[in-house]
Amino acid sequence: MRTFFIFSITFLIPMASQAQIFVKNNSFIYNKGSLVYAKGNVELNGANSTIYLRNEGQLLQGTTSTSANKGIGKLSVFQEGTSNNYAYNYWCSPVGNATATIGNEDFGISQLSVPTTNVSSAPSTILPMNNYDGVSSNGSLAIAPYWIWKYQSGTTFPEWIQAGSGSTISAGQGFTMKGTSGTDATNIGEIAVNNPGSAQRYDFRGKPNDGNITVNVAPLSTTLTGNPYPSAMNVQDFLLDVSNAACTGIAYYWEQDKSSNSHLMVIARGGYGTYSPGLGVDGTYAPATYYNYNIGGSQNTSISGTPSILNIKRKFAPIGQGFLIEGSASAGSVTIKNSYRAFKKESISSDLTGFEKNANSAQINSINIIKTNAASQLRFSVLLNNQYNRQIVLGFQGNATDGVDRGIDAKSPDGSDLPNDSYFFLDNNQYVIQGVKFDVNKRVPIGVKMANAGSITFKMPFTVNFDENQAVFIYDTFDETYHNLRESDYEIAVSSGVFNNRFEITFINSALTTVSSNMESVAIVQNNYSQMLSISNPNNLELKEVFVFDILGKSVLKQENLDAKLLYEYSTSSLSEGTYIVKIKTQDGQSRAQKIIINNIKQ
Repeated sequence: MRTFFIFSITFLIPMASQAQIFVKNNSFIYNKGSLVYAKGNVELNGANSTIYLRNEGQLLQGTTSTSANKGIGKLSVFQEGTSNNYAYNYWCSPVGNATATIGNEDFGISQLSVPTTNVSSAPSTILPMNNYDGVSSNGSLAIAPYWIWKYQSGTTFPEWIQAGSGSTISAGQGFTMKGTSGTDATNIGEIAVNNPGSAQRYDFRGKPNDGNITVNVAPLSTTLTGNPYPSAMNVQDFLLDVSNAACTGIAYYWEQDKSSNSHLMVIARGGYGTYSPGLGVDGTYAPATYYNYNIGGSQNTSISGTPSILNIKRKFAPIGQGFLIEGSASAGSVTIKNSYRAFKKESISSDLTGFEKNANSAQINSINIIKTNAASQLRFSVLLNNQYNRQIVLGFQGNATDGVDRGIDAKSPDGSDLPNDSYFFLDNNQYVIQGVKFDVNKRVPIGVKMANAGSITFKMPFTVNFDENQAVFIYDTFDETYHNLRESDYEIAVSSGVFNNRFEITFINSALTTVSSNMESVAIVQNNYSQMLSISNPNNLELKEVFVFDILGKSVLKQENLDAKLLYEYSTSSLSEGTYIVKIKTQDGQSRAQKIIINNIKQ
């Protein structure tokens, strides 16, 4: 077989520049780990005409318009999904039905089978709709059709459409499917057995998809699509293609907490990771934040979980990978093209392609997978109430602006629906990835949303290709203090509310260089024996306002339009014991903030 394989590929590829690939009935092409390329169409002439793609073998075609693939034979290609009954994979089939119709056809899960040898497969069993758990065992596979859903241009849970066992999934249309539990020790000569308990192998059999594939997108709505070909696809090229301006140029990938073993939406935890293709040579990925859903499909107010480990392998989508895109303000349609296809293997980490299934920690649990051509970036982890953790990425690139750049700045996959969240605030929207030009004087706001009073902790776990000698501060406009995230995390208690302008990323501690000598002369003193707050103003500055805030940011004293005086005094006898912030501002815009401690000592 090995001698035949080498001969066949050597023969076919030179001929591909002259003609299509033709496989007559009772004949086959067996490709083990290599590339088969056809400049034109593929014809699988008879019912027993087959192309086998094995050990990450792939088929690429050079068609520049609509697919002309034909024949009732089948291409067979493998992909592995999760074996967890409770976890979704987002798929996009590389094949469709194989009938006499010319061109791409619809797909259905009845076309999935389980390999029994390197060329033979057993048809999968489609379970009743009320059976929610797929099962894998030696030589057999049972799939639960209840979890087969597609999503066409929607913004809410009711817009998911259940496909079930029907053959109604168009080429380029993504679909969801939960895993199949059990094990299958059948060894067919791949890297692993069919199901070692961590990943289930599926055999996709049908007519290979080819050519231009149109995907409709609605304004500001998401659509589930993916890689529709029996080869890897360059997602970066697809998203950044100017002819695909109907989408925002960002892709979203489903990730799920595999330890939340339940079909109940209120228990299961998951979220969407975000791929920005234009930030860096290979693009930049921000992992998902996990949350629960209520029965209506929206995020619960009780949010739990933390972001997944870092994974940037999104430049190329492997065979079968599905993902979401969002329509632009005008929208219309995008086109997936053969020119995006590439021969890239999941098993080679430098190929930047990986299918999301049970996490392979050896592959993605290290920041070392970030290549030297990644954008210079800072990764922040914002922990809210010690429960909800959002990772956001600030990248630096010469062609980025301070506004929204298509394919660079990535809107939050969760929008504004979450009760607790952190983000970059751009164009009145929330973003998890922002790209800017680096300027040491730049100030970048970080927004925070809190449903209830609690704590916020800003962390900077690591940086990528960023000057290690450059300080990075969180500036808190509330008390006008700077906190160097190179040295320690910054934790602060806040009240409930939305803080889009309170916190900023800065690179210079301006307090060290720009404090007015006049303002330095102003003394703020809390006298706990007299229960009085005194503000001494020896230079007789014209003060505009005095504010006193509790530690959560609630205003407890407010004095405005003040006359110039040498001394201001305010009673603090009605205030509870604790830490407060006093902020003063002059008529010419100078300001100063200072913490005081109120302790109403009994005399």
